[in-house]
Order: sequence, then C-alpha cells, then structure tokens
Amino acid sequence: MKITVLTENTGINESLITEHGLSLYIETEAYKILFDMGQTDAFIKNAEKLNIKLENVDFAVLSHGHYDHGGGLKNFFDINKDAPIYIHKLAFEPHFNGSEKYIGLDTSLQNNPRIIFTEDFFKINENISLYSCNDKKLNFQLDFSGLNKVENGELMPDEFLHEQYMLIEEKGKKILISGCSHKGILNITHWFDAEVIIGGFHFSKFPLDDTLKNYAIHLNTTNAEFFTCHCTGVEQYKFMKNHMNKLSYISTGMTIEI
Repeated sequence: MKITVLTENTGINESLITEHGLSLYIETEAYKILFDMGQTDAFIKNAEKLNIKLENVDFAVLSHGHYDHGGGLKNFFDINKDAPIYIHKLAFEPHFNGSEKYIGLDTSLQNNPRIIFTEDFFKINENISLYSCNDKKLNFQLDFSGLNKVENGELMPDEFLHEQYMLIEEKGKKILISGCSHKGILNITHWFDAEVIIGGFHFSKFPLDDTLKNYAIHLNTTNAEFFTCHCTGVEQYKFMKNHMNKLSYISTGMTIEI
C-alpha cells in the first residue's frame, strides 16, 4: 500500500501548497482512494504536481463534517465524474468553533447523488470498512476544545458522532486511517488494535506537560506504528516523539509505503 499526502499543514518543499487541513491519496492492491479533501482545491493542484490523476480515483471517504477536511468536496465532484463518496449521515449538520465560527460543510452539496451516506458501520468491500464507533465505551475523556454542534436550535458540545474511520486489511495487516481522531486517539487505538494508524491526534492545543507525556507513553505500549499530522501540532509531535519509538510525521508531498 502507498499513501501520498496531498495536503497538510506543512510541506516537504515550497512548490506544494500547504493549508490547515488534510487530504490523503491511498493506493491499495485493488483501489485508488481519496481520503478527505482539505479546505480548498489545493489537494488537486498538488496532485497535478505529484503526477497523481484524481479523475481515476475509485472512491472517496470523508472522515467528518469539518471544512478543513471537506472544503474541497465540490472540487472533487468537478474533477472526478464517477467516484462515489462515503460520508456519515450526520456530517452535514451544523458545526461551530465556539459560538460564531461555522466550520461545517457546504450543505448545498448534500443532495449530490454520488454521496453514499453511512452510519456506524459500512463495508465498502471485502477489505475496506468504515466505522464510527458511536456505541463504543470511551475509556479516555474527550477534549471538546470548544467545538460545538447545533441540537434543537442550541449549541452543544460536539460528540463527533459524524466522524468515521477507515480500516483497510491488506497482506495480513490492519491499517487504520483517521482524520482528526476527535473521539480520542487513545480510545481509537484501543478499539481497533491496528498495526498502523495514520491521521491527526487533535493535540495541537495541548500544553507540553505530563498529560501529553503520559498519552505518548500509553500509545507507545501498543502494537501500532503511528504516522501523524495536521491537528496533532508540530511541537506536540516533537514532544511526543521523545516518548514514542514508532511515531512519524507526514507532510504535504510525502509518500509512505506500508
């Protein structure tokens, strides 16, 4: 399996566009997959520079209903005319940072016939499935970080019921792809027990203290190899790296092979 980072907060060189967001191009033995679309059309422009043809993507997955992962959704519809897009049924509900900043998706897109709405479990094919884990026990407390949803006309802390994770099983390995891991990277790691976990940890606002150190130490006791990015925070990654043997950072333009 080969995974290329089409957009992320950082980049391997100045010729590529970086933005606060995430988009991954995944090549398995049988499929070409787009996981998230960043904020803008940057993922398309970077794909062109990296000689990746997004018009040949077989299907796309949106991890959750925030603009920095689904802002490029319309752009993908425009460049790829056939691929279905798997999105959780709650992803188009209103989401806010605090009380004023709307961070949700463009709701005018929700009736596109290429969207396949998922629930808590969706099997794409024999080796690839989507999970929301909304029925799972939270062994570690969630950090809402001021992120809210609208329920009955009122703002409430977002429980991230719209978030989903993609599990790929190939060559005897379980590879889990997560966007921001809002339900908690420690919870997610426990739920899936995957050999490889790729995605943001949502630690960018965390102080570099014993809490983050203990999280890193706990993750280091698992069997997983981690490739993190985006909402983890660069400084938080560097801090955690001191306590984790199998932790790497992926940036725009980087390709990893698993």
